[in-house]
Amino acid sequence: MRDAKRTRGKAGVEGPVAGGASDEGGTSEANGAARAQARRLRGLWSRDTWVRPYLGRYRRMLACALVLGALALAFSAALMFSSGYLISAAAERPYSVFELFVPLGLVQLFGVGRPFLHYFERLASHDWVLRMTSDMRLRLYRHVEGDAFGWSALRRTGDVLGLLSEDIAHIQNLYLRTIFPTVIAWAGWVLLVAALGRLSVAYALAMLVAVGVLVVLVPLVSVLVNGARQVRAKHLDDELYAEVTDDVLGATDWALARRAGDCVARVDRQARLAREQRDRVAAFSRRRDAVVTTAFGALAVLVCAWAAGELGGTAPAFDPDVAFNARPADWIAAYVLGFFPLVDAFVPLSDAAVEAGAHADSIERLNALDEGRAAPFGKVEQDGSAGAPAAATGTCATTAPAGAVGTRPTLAIEGVRFAYAADEREVLRGVSLTVHPGEHLALLGASGSGKSTLLSLVRGDLVPTAGRVRLDGVDTCELGPAASRCFGVVQQRTYLFHASLLENLRIADTGADEARAWDALERVRMREVVEALPEGIHTMVDEGGMRFSGGERHRIALARVLLQDAPVVLLDEPFASLDPRTESELVDTLLDALADRTLVLVTHHLLGVSRMDRVAFLEAGELSMCGTPAELAAGSERYRRLLAFDRGEAPGA
Repeated sequence: MRDAKRTRGKAGVEGPVAGGASDEGGTSEANGAARAQARRLRGLWSRDTWVRPYLGRYRRMLACALVLGALALAFSAALMFSSGYLISAAAERPYSVFELFVPLGLVQLFGVGRPFLHYFERLASHDWVLRMTSDMRLRLYRHVEGDAFGWSALRRTGDVLGLLSEDIAHIQNLYLRTIFPTVIAWAGWVLLVAALGRLSVAYALAMLVAVGVLVVLVPLVSVLVNGARQVRAKHLDDELYAEVTDDVLGATDWALARRAGDCVARVDRQARLAREQRDRVAAFSRRRDAVVTTAFGALAVLVCAWAAGELGGTAPAFDPDVAFNARPADWIAAYVLGFFPLVDAFVPLSDAAVEAGAHADSIERLNALDEGRAAPFGKVEQDGSAGAPAAATGTCATTAPAGAVGTRPTLAIEGVRFAYAADEREVLRGVSLTVHPGEHLALLGASGSGKSTLLSLVRGDLVPTAGRVRLDGVDTCELGPAASRCFGVVQQRTYLFHASLLENLRIADTGADEARAWDALERVRMREVVEALPEGIHTMVDEGGMRFSGGERHRIALARVLLQDAPVVLLDEPFASLDPRTESELVDTLLDALADRTLVLVTHHLLGVSRMDRVAFLEAGELSMCGTPAELAAGSERYRRLLAFDRGEAPGA
């Protein structure tokens, strides 16, 4: 029941979800979906900035883990191979100590070495995975922190929960369940063919084809059948995160509307759809695994039959001068038992191939965060500057903004056009406007006229379809994390965290001391209110700031902006939920406190605009009027009618 206008993070949703229709379709539809998915994966991998760079950064650790995994598999096969020979030889010649000495030593070597290799492989692989995902989480936190306005304006709260709990976890499993099993299985395939090739090239080629069907063709079929279902299930889980979060945050609305039952039913329906998709995936996987296991069992029988036919000859004459009298028949059990550890490596391949689609979707959602920004991969530093382009370095990056953008910058909006991807209709059509240093501009218009979209473009959260938005010559969409130091934002909803009031104020500037916080509170006329609190500025604030009235919360938000010391302040209808008296008082406070800042006030009515330097009207995405309040009052009959209507006066009065 929250704002339905927010754009949901649906990058790449249409393709994979549409592919879900192929579950019941024919072979041609499945092939078409597979080709489309392959093209999508190639394009995604070529532009990925969230996963691929880590493969290069930690390539030595990754290579070490893969080598250790391959060695562990080789030791497992060698252990069973040696054990098979030892069993056969000991059964026939238990009295020959010297003949059993070598296979006994090999069994001990491989038996002791295998767990050590597994242990060090786990250390290396998990170290790599945890390093990668911890960097990713930090990068995501920095992204949300530096772009909080864009997140609140364009995404639902549940989207970030889905990114943190679902997508990062999928990326973590990219190695554990996809990369590692695939590389190790193919290494085992090569090992098997090489071992058989020493005895029979023809039989090695036959096994190359037979095992290839199980490790290449079966995973491909699994992707065709289960890939779309897996991606669909993940999308449903992502949507469930967003829906449940919205419902929890809007629980009061559901209760007041007496529709709590509808809320629960909707969540149950969404959860049931996701569960049904996962059940279909699991049902096919069980049937496929049963077939694959049976096929591998048949291959083991064929290995046994081949070994018996190839090696089951007569025993050589006993020679007391030879310490190791191996008989060909002793190797039959060795080849058969040595095959079974490879089976354990081959079976997970199909699930690894299916999960690749879900991993790709997670990578796509993470990369979508950087769309429209020059955000190349870079090491996440403590100042949160990862992804900031070189052009923006130093831009508004200090407490007193300096660098490419001065302390009193010029904001230039040049022929801006914009249309959301899901809607071809242009929201803004050729808007041009210049806000001079220190100027106070009121941007007015009816709901849906494009005011909030223009503010998002100014902030750099969106990229114009055409035209440019620049701050002292720097495109705002190129500022990256530096935008949070260039722009102070006060929105309609002010959120206060369950922490002390001082800590809530320090969100704007973690280095602000108590004296500066008190000064900011005094400038917004909140000092007396705070002094009356039980512990003053150290009083704990209830979750959401319910201790304070709406006007007081807005004043606290304004105090944050003052502490932030950003050169440009953007206000997105901050007075919409206030009564006229509180709104009038807050307008006076705001204009006095921000007298030395560049100010853009987005609002839908004219209260207080007479104190602004300039007023601009947006109508259907275009500027219809622009000028000083005095100029518009003198020269525009329409402005005079709007002003009279806003004051509650009769037209013409």
